[in-house]
Amino acid sequence: MPLYTYKTFTPTLGKDTFVAPSCDLIGQVTLKDRANLWFGVVARGDMNEIVVGQGSNIQDLSMLHVTEELPLIIGDGVSVGHKAILHACTVGEYSLVGMGAILLDAAVISSHSVVAAGSVVPPGKKYPPYSMIMGNPARVVRQLKPEEIDLYGDHYKIYEDLKKEFQDPVLFTESS
Repeated sequence: MPLYTYKTFTPTLGKDTFVAPSCDLIGQVTLKDRANLWFGVVARGDMNEIVVGQGSNIQDLSMLHVTEELPLIIGDGVSVGHKAILHACTVGEYSLVGMGAILLDAAVISSHSVVAAGSVVPPGKKYPPYSMIMGNPARVVRQLKPEEIDLYGDHYKIYEDLKKEFQDPVLFTESS
């Protein structure tokens, strides 16, 4: 897995993390314990810091970036779907960001929320906890139902189990 030092900053990996071999982690990137980044993810912490919370997963081909003024903070137990773009925003714990969603500068997704696939979250927009967020521009369409809070909030556990398989050299090895 390519880890790149930029200036004086080197990515930091917590305990029991998984970073697929095709990921690029650059500069001020911190992965908390059990975080997992999947194939083709780029986390470019060149101008500010990126923090990926405990147990959170960033799925294939997603892009994480920052601005000089704003970090990217992803809480614990977050699932970020394939090919999402998160740019200098904050995602609260136990939230789910759908495939292809785009979250722009200074946006705040509060805890236990869902950003639907393909949604575009405008810069500076803040959403309350337990929100179903969708559209372009994204807006709250309703509050999550209690059973949805558990379903979406526990989604990260699927990837915690999957990462264990990818950490097992019997099940996952590079082929030549």
